[in-house]
Amino acid sequence: MKLFTQNNQQKKGKEKNPKFDFSKNIFGTIFVLLLLTVAYSLLSGKEDTPVEVSLSNLAQSIDAGAIKSIEVSGNKLSIIRSDDTKETALKESEAALTETLANYGLSKEKLAAVTISVKNQSGFMFWVANILPFALPVLFILFFFWMISRQVKGAGMQALSFGQTQARVTSPDDKNQRVLFKDVAGAKEAKEELKEIVDFLRNPKKFLDIGARIPKGVILTGAPGTGKTLLARAVAGEAGVPFFHLSGSEFVEMFVGVGASRVRDLFKVAKKAAPAIIFVDEIDAVGRVRGTGIGGGNDEREQTLNQILVEMDGFEPNEKVIVMAATNRPDVLDPALLRPGRFDRRVVLDLPDREDREEILKIHSRKKPFAEDVNLKVIAERTPGFSGADLHSLMNEGAILAAREDRKKVSQFDLIRAIEKVLLGPERKSYLLSKKEKEITAYHEAGHALVASVLPYADPVHKITIISRGRALGYTLKLPIEERKLQSKKEFLDDIAVSLGGYVVEEMLFGDVTTGPSNDLQVATSLARSMVTRWGMSETIGPVALEGEGGRALFGAGIDGKEYSEAVSAKIDAEVSKIMQDGFARARDVVTKYRGALDAIALALVEKETLEQDDYEKIIIANGIMPKKKEEK
Repeated sequence: MKLFTQNNQQKKGKEKNPKFDFSKNIFGTIFVLLLLTVAYSLLSGKEDTPVEVSLSNLAQSIDAGAIKSIEVSGNKLSIIRSDDTKETALKESEAALTETLANYGLSKEKLAAVTISVKNQSGFMFWVANILPFALPVLFILFFFWMISRQVKGAGMQALSFGQTQARVTSPDDKNQRVLFKDVAGAKEAKEELKEIVDFLRNPKKFLDIGARIPKGVILTGAPGTGKTLLARAVAGEAGVPFFHLSGSEFVEMFVGVGASRVRDLFKVAKKAAPAIIFVDEIDAVGRVRGTGIGGGNDEREQTLNQILVEMDGFEPNEKVIVMAATNRPDVLDPALLRPGRFDRRVVLDLPDREDREEILKIHSRKKPFAEDVNLKVIAERTPGFSGADLHSLMNEGAILAAREDRKKVSQFDLIRAIEKVLLGPERKSYLLSKKEKEITAYHEAGHALVASVLPYADPVHKITIISRGRALGYTLKLPIEERKLQSKKEFLDDIAVSLGGYVVEEMLFGDVTTGPSNDLQVATSLARSMVTRWGMSETIGPVALEGEGGRALFGAGIDGKEYSEAVSAKIDAEVSKIMQDGFARARDVVTKYRGALDAIALALVEKETLEQDDYEKIIIANGIMPKKKEEK
C-alpha cells in the first residue's frame, strides 16, 4: 500500500513549427550559394595574372633567346620565358604564328629554338571552361526555386491526400512481423472463437456450401494489455492474409467529411486485397453512442460512424473481408454498431489466471538467458491481476536489472524485484527519511500488515518495506492465497479496514495524522462507494445499481445527469461514511488488542527496512497470531 503520494510535473515538449523548417531550408540554400561564391572568388584570386605583350616585343624576345615555349590556343598565345615567367599575347587570326613572326624579321634558326605547340580548341573542357562561369549562377537560382516549389507541392499533396486511408498494411509474406496463435498464450476461449475466422479466410467454400454465414465483424473487448491487438495480428498470421491496421482516432480530422472519405478508401483497398482483415484499434474513439447532443447532426465523428455502418452493410458473404475491432469500453459503443450483421460476434479477453500467466512468461522468456534458480511458477503466483503487457514489462525489467549489474543471466531475484518495480515504480535508495519519518512509516506499514493478518477475509502479507519505491515511501504487499473471480462483501469490508490500518496507527500512537494515508483513503472510499452504488452491498440502499463503472451514469445519460434524486445521493454519502467508520473501528480494535505485535513489526522494520514473508510470520506467531494457510480458505 502506498504511503505518500507526490505530484509529478510533466514537461510539455515544444511543438515543431513547420514555417520555421521551411525558412531554415531557404536560408540554408542562400548560405551555401554565398559560401560557394566566396570560395570561387578566393580560388580564382590566388592565380597569378600573366603580363600581356605585343607581337613585336615577342619577336624581340625570341631574337634575344629569352623565350622557352609558346602554346597557341586559337588567337591566344601562352608564353613561357627562359626564367619561367608567363606572358600572353594575341596573334592575327588569318595568318599562322610562324608566318607572322617571320614578317618581323626572325630567322628560321631563331624560331626553331622555341618550342611551339597548338592546343585543340574543340575539346569538352574548352566548352566547360567557357560556359561554366555563366551557367553556375543560373543553375543555383534554378535549384533555389526548385526547393521552394517542392515545399509548396508537398503541402498541396498532403492536403489532397486527406481523404486517403492511413492504414498500415502488414503483408502475409513479412516473416518478421508475422504473429501466430502459438505466440499468444492464454485466452483459450478467444482463440477457439477466432479459429472459425481463420478457417473461413482459408476455405470459405466449406461454409458457403452448407449455407453458413461467417460474421462480418468481430469486436475484441477486455482490460488494457490483455492482448487484443496481438490476437488480431495472430488471426491474420494464421490465415496468411493482408492485415490493415489503424486506430479509430485516425478517421477523425478537423474537416467534416474526411473521416467518411477515409472509411470508403479503406474498404475499397481492402476489397481489392481480399481475402484480408481490417483491424480498427480503440474503435470507441469513433463508435460512441450517437444522439447525445454533442457536436450536432453534422458532427464529423457521427458521419464517420455512419459511413462505417454503411460499408459493413455493403459486404457480401463471399467478399472474404473480415472487420475486427478492439476496445476496453464496450459500454459506450453505438447499438447499431453491435447489431447482427455488423459487429455481431464479441470476444472477451479476461486477465490471465495463474496457469496462463506462466505460459505468457515462458513466451516472453524465449530469448532471455536464465539462471538455474529461476522458477516462473513462483513469479506467476506472485503476479495476480497482471495483464499480458504487464508480464512482458516484468520480464524486460528483470533483464535490465541483470544487465545493469553486469551479469550474463537473469536470476529469480531480478524477477522478484521487477514485480515491485512494475507495480510501484523504481526503488529510491537515495530518498533518505529522518528518524521521526522512518518511525512513522514503519508503524504505518505495520498497521496495514497487522490488520491484514488478523481479519479473516483479508489477503495474507508477503512483504513489508519502508524503502521508497516510485511515489510510495513504504508499502505492504498482500497476495491472495487462491485466485478468485468473485469477491464477497465480507472481503471488501476487510480490505477497507486494512486500508485504514495505517491511518488508525498514526492517530493512536502519534496523536496526529500525516499526508501518508492519502492514497489509502482514496482507495477505501472508492471501494465503499462502489459497494453502495454498483454492487448492492448496502442494507440501507438495497439491491440497486445507481452508477456504472468509475461513477458514470448508466444507460448513456448526459454528462452530468444522475439517475437518482438528491435524497438518494445523501443516503449514499451517509452509507459510505458508515462503512468507512465501521472499518476504522475494526482496525482500531485489532491494533489495540495486538499492540505488542505492532511494536515488534515496527521495530523490525526500522532495523531491517524490509521484512519478507518468512521473517514476518515468525514475528506474528511469537505474538499469538497464526498466519493464513491455504486450507483455511
